[in-house]
Amino acid sequence: MPFVTLDSVSAVTPDGRPLFNNLSLAFGSERTGLVGRNGAGKSTLLRMIAGEQTPSAGAVSRAGTVGVLRQTHAPPAEVSLGDWMGLGEGLRRLERIEAGEGTEDDFTLADWTQPTRAETALADVGLSGFDLARPASGLSGGQATRAALAGLLVAAPDLILLDEPTNNLDAEARAMVVAVLKRWRGGAVVVSHDRALLEAMDRIVELSSLGAAVYGGGYALYAERKAAERQAAAHDLANAEREAGQAAREAQAARERQARRDAAGRRMAAKGDQPKVMLGTMAGWAEASGARGERIAERKAVATTAALTEARARVERDRPQTFDLPASGLPAGRQVLRFDKVGFGWPGQAPILRGVDFSLAGPERASVVGRNGAGKSTLLRLASGLLRPTEGEVTLSVRAALLDQRTDLLDESLSVLENFRRLNPNADGNAARAALARFAFRNVAADQLVASLSGGERLRAALACVLAKPQPPQLLMLDEPTNHLDLAAVEELESALAAYDGALLIASHDDAFLEAIGVERRIEL
Repeated sequence: MPFVTLDSVSAVTPDGRPLFNNLSLAFGSERTGLVGRNGAGKSTLLRMIAGEQTPSAGAVSRAGTVGVLRQTHAPPAEVSLGDWMGLGEGLRRLERIEAGEGTEDDFTLADWTQPTRAETALADVGLSGFDLARPASGLSGGQATRAALAGLLVAAPDLILLDEPTNNLDAEARAMVVAVLKRWRGGAVVVSHDRALLEAMDRIVELSSLGAAVYGGGYALYAERKAAERQAAAHDLANAEREAGQAAREAQAARERQARRDAAGRRMAAKGDQPKVMLGTMAGWAEASGARGERIAERKAVATTAALTEARARVERDRPQTFDLPASGLPAGRQVLRFDKVGFGWPGQAPILRGVDFSLAGPERASVVGRNGAGKSTLLRLASGLLRPTEGEVTLSVRAALLDQRTDLLDESLSVLENFRRLNPNADGNAARAALARFAFRNVAADQLVASLSGGERLRAALACVLAKPQPPQLLMLDEPTNHLDLAAVEELESALAAYDGALLIASHDDAFLEAIGVERRIEL
């Protein structure tokens, strides 16, 4: 018996744009990974499953309880850890009873096992020994996510909904989320681009404007089947193009044959050596026969053209938005970056970094790894010159660019083209559009406001602004670039970075991403 059933469900955006239509799905005790391009409606679907949003058409029925783990924000200052976990009212009820102030309702509703279950859940997520009364505002971003997940474990709903649960988590915390889901005995729906997490799923549901496609197994089987579908779509397109060409040639040949018959009839009539009745009969036969053949050829041409249009649509729908990065011209042996016993700390606070030593040479690719709060973003800001070390020396020897998680270099109130012109004032309109086209912002796509872009589009726009220069940077630094990207955008970025000829320094917890772009060296903090 499924916990939640969607029957012919549709959804539209507030401005009337359709997200998905006639969607029918059921969610039971299996673990489901929900994937799709940004803007496909994944978060909308989660809200419908949770009962927080009504579909524009269709119905959602529930036969079980549903709990939600949202993308976390900083907990408010006045909220305790117990409140953040959703246990506040139950804990206060027990406190009133223990203080001799409990009401009849308190005794009726009291759950005396809750504190013990909360301690067990906190231990399961790596927060063993945390006091439920402590302020939640003192939690790091990763700890806040862990604590919210622990709250779900205590509540134990039939179905849990997790929206990008591993965003901003370090490798240890990501592994913890995977382990928790593997032990979970209820149902789970997980929106994520984390391929290690998706590999732990029982099935993958891909959401698009056409509806939902269901793939059994984890990410590896999904990726294998998607690759096969793309290959089949390309094969079907080649066949459709061949058949459409043949049909067009046949239709043209039919028209030419009819034209020759018409010309022959006119010549025969001009000679005047045939009875008029015979000429009329022959003309009627020729006209009927020719028209019939021409209609058959034209119908075949129309049918094959429709099939070609459909085949092209399938290929376009699955085709990645590829782009390439311009050559940096970095020589193989050139020193790029050097950290010599570097440390950094804000005045009056404990050092964030101390004694960091490493160097990069030529088109080397390195990742900066470490637990949340270890100083990865600080290291990148030191490397770029945005911060100065409080001890040691940083030597940057080549042109460099840093893109942070929020792509702050972009002005959200401006279009992609306006941002490019602002950051590259020497580029005229034609040169700017040509540069943006290389990054898949063609024609009107360059006129989109940055505020309307998806995560992958924002990153692509930022890359265009810093790399499409007369002298592109030879060292590219990226801070958690796959956060807030959908799977398709991650693959597009991987393809571009894998072919880049400059040096890379990347802070990322995504091991699959680092492997795909050829990172072999890790700088551990």
